[in-house]
Amino acid sequence: MNAFGHESVSRSQIVYPTGTLFAMKDSGLRIRVERELRERFVETCRVQDRPAAQVIREFMKQYVRDHSEGVDNEKSRPKKK
Repeated sequence: MNAFGHESVSRSQIVYPTGTLFAMKDSGLRIRVERELRERFVETCRVQDRPAAQVIREFMKQYVRDHSEGVDNEKSRPKKK
């Protein structure tokens, strides 16, 4: 049991349903928000039984789909020296 009363499970024991992972997550994003907004967001996610990080990723993907037309593709930009 861990500190939260849950059975400890190693990462190698976790099984993900097929097709649930969009891509490996290899980057983080740290943002500052008002405490009340964060608390309300986390509580809303908890009530919906959805991880806050998943909700934020879904929002980011939708935002890019909706607003990326005409934005330079990062891969097509020249490398800075």
